[in-house]
This record gives sequence, structure tokens and C-alpha cells, in this order.
Amino acid sequence: MSAIFNFQSLLTVILLLICTCTYIRALTPNLLDKNKTGFLGIFWKCARIGERKSPYVACCCIIMAFTILFSE
Repeated sequence: MSAIFNFQSLLTVILLLICTCTYIRALTPNLLDKNKTGFLGIFWKCARIGERKSPYVACCCIIMAFTILFSE
């Protein structure tokens, strides 16, 4: 099944995208800051979500890890 049709996989992909964009922006801020609009602006927005909502994103990552490890 692809991640589009499986809700848990879709949430995992979104969390990984947010965490990856936040990490890349912490290393090289100019890489994401120059693309604030358009299609590549999605990555800038994910980085902003990761920066501003980091406690919530961290809790979601922990919950997702336990769900993946201990489900079925």
C-alpha cells in the first residue's frame, strides 16, 4: 500500500518531512529562506512548523515511534 492510502504511513511521511526541513534550515538557513513561495515554499513552511511547534512535533514523533514499534 502506498503512503497516500495508509493514514499511519502518511502521518509518518509528514512528520519526517517536517523534521528534515527543520534540520536542514538549522544547518543552512539560506537554502530554504530563498524559496518562500511557490512549490518549494512547502519545505520552508514545514521548517517553520518544526521550529515554532517543536514540542508538539517531538511528542508526535515519540508517539509515532511507539505506535510503529508496538503495533501488530
